[in-house]
Amino acid sequence: MSIRKALTLAFVAAALVAGGVFYGLVVLLDFKEIESTTQLDATTLFDLMKLSFGVVAGAGALVALVVAYRRQRVDEVGAHREATRLHTERFSQAVDKLGSDSPAVRLGGVHALAGLADDAPTQDLRQTCIDVLCAYLRLPFPADPGDLSDPLPDGTSPTAERRDAHQDKKDRYRALREVRHTILRLIGDHYRIPKDAGRSWQGCNLDLTGVTIDGRMDFNGAVFSGGTVSFDNARFSGGTVSFQSARFSGSDVSFMGATFAGSHVYFTGATFAGGTVPFSGVVTFMAAMFSCGEVSFTSVTFSSGLVSFVGARFSGCEVSFVGAKSTGGTVSFMGAMGPVPSTGFQ
Repeated sequence: MSIRKALTLAFVAAALVAGGVFYGLVVLLDFKEIESTTQLDATTLFDLMKLSFGVVAGAGALVALVVAYRRQRVDEVGAHREATRLHTERFSQAVDKLGSDSPAVRLGGVHALAGLADDAPTQDLRQTCIDVLCAYLRLPFPADPGDLSDPLPDGTSPTAERRDAHQDKKDRYRALREVRHTILRLIGDHYRIPKDAGRSWQGCNLDLTGVTIDGRMDFNGAVFSGGTVSFDNARFSGGTVSFQSARFSGSDVSFMGATFAGSHVYFTGATFAGGTVPFSGVVTFMAAMFSCGEVSFTSVTFSSGLVSFVGARFSGCEVSFVGAKSTGGTVSFMGAMGPVPSTGFQ
């Protein structure tokens, strides 16, 4: 708003308020009439002069107030612009670290991006940092080289150089795996922080589509309230993933096409209260596969919303619903194949 328009509105508002106060006082004091005089004595003239100076002083104070307000707004915009500029610079540096050849430098970039997400001046900038961390998890990574066979397939023993090269490859795999596990740990930590806290990531989108989770991921006590969380086509292979005592309320959490193979995934004591949590897919091979390991829904409470296992395949995985309760929620196993687990709802 221009200074001229702001002053005009301020004067009009001041006049209306002053008129209203004056009229209210007249009514309150029950004035009947004001006696008129044909003479203007010195006392009355002095009172008029004081009134004139008071009006001028009030107008000046009003102008000063408007100017101070505009200056404050300009300072706030400038501070926000400066904070955004500094955030962008730190973001570029953190992303450069994340693309380094050194796993140690990448680890520093992970913590730098997580810190930037915590300090982001806007929700959009925070979401950008989270998107980059999730994108890193979705990138291809080297497979575990395993142990070097001795003897080799050709019957010979590996040379010292070959042993060293294999060990270097194995060390690099472990180092890069540690970077990925650190991201998963930081995500879980931030989803346990209360939403009203400045560092919470609750309500943000989390895209872990196709990610391989082969280590510990702790969502124990996390709250999914708003935003979209995708584990579509993710592979849980080894390690433990805990959603114990987590609360799903109003958030869409998707496990469509996820594969649970050799991992222990616990939803023990979790509460599903609104939102949609599908473990389903449109085509059979896109549906979730429970092939081995353990998935526990023990003592889960389904109070509202939909939990869908439509088209899921159960083959050798231990899925438990012992003590689960449904008080208004819907759990669907439509089209599921294999030994569908008994829910045991109370």
